[in-house]
Amino acid sequence: MAFLIIKYSIKKILPSKAWKFFKRIYYFFPYIYDSFYYRSVQWRYKGIVKRIRKRDKIKVAFLLIHEAVWKYEGVYRLMEQDERFEPVVVVCPYIVYGEETMLREMDQALRTFSDRGYNVIETYNGETREWLDIKNDIKPDIVFFTNPHPTITRDEYYIKNFSQTLTCYVPYTFQTTYHYEQNYNRFFHNVLWKAYYQTTIHQKIAVRYACNRGRNVIVTGYPCIDRFMDKSITVKSKKKSRAKKKIIWAPHHTIEGEGMDLNFSNFLRYYNFMVELAKEYGDKLFITFKPHPALRPKLNKNEIWGIEKTNEYFKFWEKNGFCTLNEGNYQLLFEESDAMIHDCDSFMGEYLSLNKPVLYTYRDGNVKDRLNEFGKLAYDMHYKAGNESEILDFIKEVVINEMDEMKQLRSDWGKRILVPPNSMTASMNIFVDLKKSLNIN
Repeated sequence: MAFLIIKYSIKKILPSKAWKFFKRIYYFFPYIYDSFYYRSVQWRYKGIVKRIRKRDKIKVAFLLIHEAVWKYEGVYRLMEQDERFEPVVVVCPYIVYGEETMLREMDQALRTFSDRGYNVIETYNGETREWLDIKNDIKPDIVFFTNPHPTITRDEYYIKNFSQTLTCYVPYTFQTTYHYEQNYNRFFHNVLWKAYYQTTIHQKIAVRYACNRGRNVIVTGYPCIDRFMDKSITVKSKKKSRAKKKIIWAPHHTIEGEGMDLNFSNFLRYYNFMVELAKEYGDKLFITFKPHPALRPKLNKNEIWGIEKTNEYFKFWEKNGFCTLNEGNYQLLFEESDAMIHDCDSFMGEYLSLNKPVLYTYRDGNVKDRLNEFGKLAYDMHYKAGNESEILDFIKEVVINEMDEMKQLRSDWGKRILVPPNSMTASMNIFVDLKKSLNIN
């Protein structure tokens, strides 16, 4: 309001040429303000660092919304082994698609992380219907977020509620699209203490498009692929002697009519085809249906499929012995697989780190027009299919007959693009940077 009063008062006084000059400054002022504000946030973090580095125990809360987007396994385990840190996973609600979906997601995550030995807390008390006050009940010194979007969880679990806490983020996916404002320049990205990005390509995008010019970005590699990049990993089921090839089918959630220029998903085209494929090739293939976490709640909508049809379809994959359903953590699934078929931008970079054949099912010829520099490079490392026949060719020739002509190309690309800096894993890079920034041993 003050700006408007100044604007119209000065307009009456200034001659037309001077007014045009003032108007340019006036409309540019928000950018100047944002720049100063985001710098002041980093100054505030310096004071927080001085306060918490003296503590015997530094509490670190990992705010988890979807089990499937957990990328902090290595970071958590390193903290767990260090006496200066006290890590905890806090299961937060996914509120976009109603209470039933929210509770199902939270219960699944709580069970999985409890079984895997994490120190895990649920934010919702079903008996009292009360929500955990993370800031005051846990009092974390550092918060790691798993999702940057402001409307998918409760306001008290978003970054705006943690102004006196050191805040960190690893993207839940390799960002491959050109949606720079959404992925790099939200309020969230600009006020983070530490943004741990996967590659120098992603850092350069932040420098160009974020209001803070990427000053909080540290290139560490991607912690969720540490296990894939580690040459010491051995998985028994990787033996070539098995009769059936294991294929992952991972459709995206952006089905027809969702808009946002993000209509990647071919699910509604291929859902029957993939069922018939699983049946017909049951003696040669074992297909895992790995949908994006948002696909089921979208299909549940009455205007698309409805709950009954959706449950029936998912039950097919879950109940038949020649195929399966995976809606949770996928690291072991990736390691044990032989190939992937997908249209999910989230998996473009991750699966390539395994150097296994991967097929991208495109909806149109404009895929690369929607991708950023990293996405274009990753897309070039994929086999492509625009119809059922080309999917079948990939399965027969590349997967079953093992005629993988892109293997060396993917290997060279991975070494050039995906290998973390400093001759360390991405998780170790993050851990070392934290300790260095806090000036602790």
